[in-house]
Amino acid sequence: MRPGEGLDALMLPQSIAVIGASQEATKIGGRPVDLLRRHGYAGRIYPVNPKAATVQGLKAYASVADLPEAPDLAIIAVDAERAGDAVEQCAARGVRSVVVFSSGFAELGAQGRSMQERLRVAARNSGMRLLGPNCLGAVSIAEKSIATFSIVLEHGMPAAGSLGIVSQSGNLGSYTMRLASERGVGVSRFITTGNECDIDIADGIAWMARDPATKVILCCLEACRDAGRLISALEEARDAGKPVIAMKIGTSEAGQAAAASHTGAMAGSDAVFDALFVRCGAVRVRSVDELIDLGHAASILLPDRLPKGPGIAILTASGGFGVLLADAAQSVGLTLPELGEETQRQILELVPFASARNPVDATAQMSSRPDLLEKIMTAVVADERTDTVILPLPFSLHLPRLRSIYMDTLRNMRAQFPRRPIVLCVDGPEDALAELHALGFPTIASFDGCCATVAALVRLRAAAQRPQGKPAAVAQAAPLAADAFRHELGAKRALADAGVPVLAERLVQDADAAARAATEIGFPVVLKIASPDLPHKTEVGGVIVGLGSEADVRRAYAQMRDRVATRAPNAVIDGVIVAPMAKGVAELILGSRIDPVFGPVVMVGLGGIFAEILQDSAVQMAPVSEAQAMAMLKSLKAFAVLDGARGRPRADLDAAAQAVAALSRFAAAHADTIAEIDVNPLLLRARGEGAVALDALLIPHGERPARGH
Repeated sequence: MRPGEGLDALMLPQSIAVIGASQEATKIGGRPVDLLRRHGYAGRIYPVNPKAATVQGLKAYASVADLPEAPDLAIIAVDAERAGDAVEQCAARGVRSVVVFSSGFAELGAQGRSMQERLRVAARNSGMRLLGPNCLGAVSIAEKSIATFSIVLEHGMPAAGSLGIVSQSGNLGSYTMRLASERGVGVSRFITTGNECDIDIADGIAWMARDPATKVILCCLEACRDAGRLISALEEARDAGKPVIAMKIGTSEAGQAAAASHTGAMAGSDAVFDALFVRCGAVRVRSVDELIDLGHAASILLPDRLPKGPGIAILTASGGFGVLLADAAQSVGLTLPELGEETQRQILELVPFASARNPVDATAQMSSRPDLLEKIMTAVVADERTDTVILPLPFSLHLPRLRSIYMDTLRNMRAQFPRRPIVLCVDGPEDALAELHALGFPTIASFDGCCATVAALVRLRAAAQRPQGKPAAVAQAAPLAADAFRHELGAKRALADAGVPVLAERLVQDADAAARAATEIGFPVVLKIASPDLPHKTEVGGVIVGLGSEADVRRAYAQMRDRVATRAPNAVIDGVIVAPMAKGVAELILGSRIDPVFGPVVMVGLGGIFAEILQDSAVQMAPVSEAQAMAMLKSLKAFAVLDGARGRPRADLDAAAQAVAALSRFAAAHADTIAEIDVNPLLLRARGEGAVALDALLIPHGERPARGH
């Protein structure tokens, strides 16, 4: 079933049955009845309770079968042992959707999983959609359709608006809805998916992508059970112009610790979620505050007032506030371009002792004289060297005189510059903030939060663009050679066949053969032990570099064999690899692993200390195109090292992108056979001179050697 199908009955029901309805409004079975009546749901409400003639003033029914119609939605508020019967009765009656509040299912182990499977089968066999079990339900604000027992609705409904909330966690989702309500941010829909027996997070995102009432989708995500469905839903939201702002909680430290290679450690599950969001046009945030701030700002500025870039202008009546905002802006990647000469001239003509470059400190004159405020602000807002204007008004809206001055000016600004992004760093009375929101001004209370929100808005605009290039279809994989998993020589041969460049190397069994091979290859050369038992070659003295003559090669061969025999006497030795001593301008580490949810993923990062200490890497689901591989390289924090920073020679980035794309296709084609691939390092030569894999490791499924080699 396509994500989002069949949710109209859940979110827009004309009739709702409450199975397990209680006379007491404080009980889980009584709360939905009470909330529906108290908040004015216009549809039909059917309490189901075999022991009562009426429930909270409404006629009650002994069973679902006794209802005068098959309701669009049934809320099941009975214990887990009776929930299966209730779901099956709803399916038999033709109910179109059910919400199961009950807990005690898959979250408790094998018996609970069996009970949950019964619910799933009943829903799937009948076509009925099922939310839960173990969930906090769903709400449509404007329609007053309430299928929850959340205390958030105890004292009132949130204001109706355009912010949709879909959360796997019930409490986290309801907390998000409460914060949105407290900040005056209107909500359209609220869905919590719980155990996701049937309806999952992808269903919620996809349905909201089609929902006219929803403009922005806030997503609280703990895990993904079906990668294909989540990707499909995120892409549908992106294509519909409905930004998804995702707060993914819980990182997979255990998954990273179990990885068998450098790649496995650096391409952990959390990094894959980052890549998923980037590819599908979602923006990730790290806290509920960020989630609300960004959702609020986006809902106001969409569709045509999102910042075009990171350049901001700060206009303030206090130099200290300007410095604080400038620091906060730069810490999140925003820039403060110097304003144009004409803009500065206009400001200084009005206030000669102002600081007019950016931040603009117009001093207290700005707020004491309304005529100056409007002229200065007009000059700053009109300057197209910046993308967004930030105006801090920490206490101004609490003072009636200042509130009047700023409100009048901001109304004029919006009329004069209807498409210009202007963000206010301000707190104030609810009615003042509501008026500003209606005028099209997002309001963020803190300096740090304001700048973080503007930076996220810039990312949101970029994320809405479709990704560059599409990966080529993965061809049918030919069987790997028998030695592909044995040691680096076989691994590199397999990768070379896939398009990853390698050096011309020889495998030899004695010193004379090593000397002859070195002469044919050309000095200097490197000797490396070839053994299926020794992935850590350097630790046993199995690598010697910089050999410049046949005599050096013979001597090194003997020394290396002796050292390895002493340090690893039981290791199987296939011989010694003779390779050219290659030089380059930078090193990458690249590879792939099989993510348990998203399948093969490819990783690239700078080698050496960057890989081991800084953990500077980029991850994407495989396969990737060369354009996507180049984007991965450019996303590295240390990309400047590759791109010729401080007079360094520029690395061959095109060759690097080609190698990443080739390895990703290889990984996708052999996903059933290869668990992890590690190329460390991929040596990059100067621009136009290519790249070459110097060492490689292929790890089959089921095998976990010690990490590194």
